[in-house]
Amino acid sequence: MSKPSKEFLNPKTLIPPGGAGYSHIAKVNKGTTVYLSGQVSSDATGKLIGEGDFEAQVEQVFHNLKLAVEAAGGTMADIVKLNYYIVAELDPATVPKLRPIRDRYINLENPPASTFLVVTRLMRPGWLIEIEAVAAIER
Repeated sequence: MSKPSKEFLNPKTLIPPGGAGYSHIAKVNKGTTVYLSGQVSSDATGKLIGEGDFEAQVEQVFHNLKLAVEAAGGTMADIVKLNYYIVAELDPATVPKLRPIRDRYINLENPPASTFLVVTRLMRPGWLIEIEAVAAIER
């Protein structure tokens, strides 16, 4: 029996991901690796979407990630790694609002490995979040 193209693992030797909805390990056994640049809350014209509105920005960022992975020939289920960057000015109580939006886009059965960072600022004033991704696309 052949190995699946991707395996998502949470060894008992690491802290349980619990309700955080990520995998500790995303192992790619075959396919094409695609690196997606950090996506922000701007549309195709460069217009900032959701100024001051974290949820609107998260929605736009995941929409942009979806467009990017599809342009590479994949789907959101092909994403094996997400790196989140949020600005320090954001109220920490706002961050949990990200999850329901994210959950509409990712494979909940096998969530990608993830890293979450708080940064001083992002490149453009007004951006509250940026997310970069790695996808493994079977061709």
